[in-house]
Amino acid sequence: MNIDNSKDRLVDVFFYGLYMDEEILKLKSVIPRNQRKALIHGYKLRIGKMATLLRDNNSQVSGLVYSLTHKEIDLLYKDSNLTEYVSEAISALIDDRYVCVLCCNLLNPPLDEEFNSEYYEKLKICMKKYNFTIPKNV
Repeated sequence: MNIDNSKDRLVDVFFYGLYMDEEILKLKSVIPRNQRKALIHGYKLRIGKMATLLRDNNSQVSGLVYSLTHKEIDLLYKDSNLTEYVSEAISALIDDRYVCVLCCNLLNPPLDEEFNSEYYEKLKICMKKYNFTIPKNV
């Protein structure tokens, strides 16, 4: 078995916010490869200034998984000054099987009164584009 430790190896990443939109990824010089719809159990979507996931055993979140390089992940988060997001491994349901994926999430949840209506409106358009149900309580 050959393990790829090159800088070009691909990592599956789950997106639940505006980075689901492959056009936004391309604008940031990221190549969205191997797009798959996914479902994450045990989390709910929360919109503050931007999107994040909060643990909630009674909820689930739909999103997209893309295969990206580590450099591309850095472009999206570190180089875009989204340094409050940290990556963690989570289990995503893709085509009736669970797959381990990387997910970038806020360590500190948004304050209760935080809500970005402009971001939410853009997210609704994005979710409609990919035929996801638009959450009402975010």
